[in-house]
Amino acid sequence: MTGMEKKGWWSGFLYYTVFGMSYLLSLLPFKVLYFLSDGLYWVVYFLVRYRRDVVRDNLRQSFPEKTLDEVVSIEKKFYHFFCDYIFETLKLTSISKKSMRKHMRFHGMEELEDCFWKEKRSFVFLYMGHYCNWEWVALLSSCISPSIHGYQIYHPIYNKVIDRFFLYLRNQFGGESIPMKNTLRRIVELKKEGTLAMVGFISDQLPKWNSMHFFVPFLHRETAVFTGAEQIGRKVGAAYFFVEMSRPKRGYYDCTFKRMEYPPQSETEYDMTALFMRKLEIMIRRAPQYWLWTHKRWKRTKEEWLERQRSASVGNVIKQ
Repeated sequence: MTGMEKKGWWSGFLYYTVFGMSYLLSLLPFKVLYFLSDGLYWVVYFLVRYRRDVVRDNLRQSFPEKTLDEVVSIEKKFYHFFCDYIFETLKLTSISKKSMRKHMRFHGMEELEDCFWKEKRSFVFLYMGHYCNWEWVALLSSCISPSIHGYQIYHPIYNKVIDRFFLYLRNQFGGESIPMKNTLRRIVELKKEGTLAMVGFISDQLPKWNSMHFFVPFLHRETAVFTGAEQIGRKVGAAYFFVEMSRPKRGYYDCTFKRMEYPPQSETEYDMTALFMRKLEIMIRRAPQYWLWTHKRWKRTKEEWLERQRSASVGNVIKQ
């Protein structure tokens, strides 16, 4: 057996081990999973203290008007939800579509599909954030007309075993996951094929330096945002929708699709992206515990980006 064969065998073994353990856990009823989640919360929050400094700093910077007690209250609610999210996501390993449709309800589907049938568009772009259980939104691919195909843009996970596992969870309802670096190429292919495509973009991550072009006010800070969805959408004539989510009670989510339109007069270079970020902030402020506060969203600042731009300009002048 060659080195590559051994690596492939080991990777496959680890994948099926992870899948098998997740499957066995997923067979437990929600009540038991949430009991386990309550236990995990105490471990993650009080013992491991997983990224508590990051979460605390993010919350204090985002809500300067709140007292420390109020921030800590949100923080604890977030970690409770974060542990729920873990077990809810594992539940996807075995849950049926019928059961999922009881726990995940979609609203505004008619307007979304009208973009294809009445407006004769080929693409609908869905703007999402890491809010509530974003993994469960993949169910949408099985709820729309069979003539419409569902896609989601994603960042491949560095660990290949975990990446393969999440691809299974995300694609099992009929959708297709597109690696972010292949987004434009795949959408151009779909356009040439005449495919009716609904594409989901989770657009609240931190762009890399070379992908920073646009900053917007967001939670009291100038925030770098991805503009690729809007740029590609213009090329293919896409309609844009904001995915608004809420959690009426534990284990149940409402997902509402809200049309986003360009203003009569341009306000920014990327009006649709700015509108998405405004809507995302409103949703987060309504129930902040359901956003993913553990990621370092603001570790790259606008000031540092501008300094890099100045340095690059000076370097180009010197070369000339």
